[in-house]
Amino acid sequence: MTKDLAEFTTFHLGGPAAKLHIGETRDELVDFSRDHPLSLSAQPAADVLFIGGGSNLLVSDSGFDADVCVIATKGVTMTDTSETETRVTAEAGENWDEFVAFTLGCGLSGLEALSGIPGSVGATPIQNVGAYGTEVAELITSVEVFDRLAGQIRHLSAVELEFGYRTSALKRAQQRTGTAQYLVLSVTFDLNRSPDSLPVRYAQLASALDVEIGESVPATLVRTSVISLRRSKGMVVDPGDHDTWSAGSFFTNPIVDDPAELPAEAPRYPVTDPLSGSTIEGRTKTSAAWLIEHAGFSKGFSVGEGRASLSTKHTLALTNRGQAATEDVLELARTVVDGVNEKFGIVLEPEPTFIACSL
Repeated sequence: MTKDLAEFTTFHLGGPAAKLHIGETRDELVDFSRDHPLSLSAQPAADVLFIGGGSNLLVSDSGFDADVCVIATKGVTMTDTSETETRVTAEAGENWDEFVAFTLGCGLSGLEALSGIPGSVGATPIQNVGAYGTEVAELITSVEVFDRLAGQIRHLSAVELEFGYRTSALKRAQQRTGTAQYLVLSVTFDLNRSPDSLPVRYAQLASALDVEIGESVPATLVRTSVISLRRSKGMVVDPGDHDTWSAGSFFTNPIVDDPAELPAEAPRYPVTDPLSGSTIEGRTKTSAAWLIEHAGFSKGFSVGEGRASLSTKHTLALTNRGQAATEDVLELARTVVDGVNEKFGIVLEPEPTFIACSL
């Protein structure tokens, strides 16, 4: 089966796959992984590509000249673990936002601030997905993976996953080897049996809800507000809106060791440990969007013939305006990175995974 990978990414970009496989069951995913073991003696390279929701991928125009496996497994199980908590396990191929809506519909809270995020459940621990003051690291208890290096299924605890800001042991292993060492099979969360949300921690969300930071409100109300905020920024996937033909936030918010490195007027946020919630002293996070805008790049900024541009709704998203090639997005990204570095001496780090291409 040969198809352009553009069909499987929210960027709507990517050339043909040499061989395309659809893994609809856990056994199919495990068998595929056993047939494609990882050897560290081989030259590090992307020898196989796993695709979930395709929301965090930028794939080369030339495609991927090896096997591609689309993760399409489904299923959710729940077990009450105490009077107030329920343990929920979702298969990796479940649609993330549909899963969030399902948990809220079951009277469970915790994931509400992560509503509207595109992609699959299996991708969330790799990136430690977060938004509006919540990260999945706070709620994940374990992840079931197939270790392609060891050739076996493993269950990794939250501690073993070594979560950090938009990273994890899973992501760092992929960066070291140039390919996925761990294929996520399922993710397990501990959620509250309560109609009330987690305490609201994000100022913009608190303002939209008209509450103070630290207050709780109905979790379904948080979901509604978050989706509305995300839609206003072009961050809710809509095939008819080119502002959503993207990978969401293209750059991570920079973290510096010395606040003096930042312009005096730049936003400053504490950096917290995703597991304990405690502040990490000596580290400060700032806004990538603020840096981009104050380096002279406005909403809708484009280069060349304008086939790729910053979103017209939010400067942190790079978008395909309908006729872009991957190289158009890369050219735009390089321009923004160079401009921010020249203005502020800060090098923005891309958030998506690049496949057969690079900045």
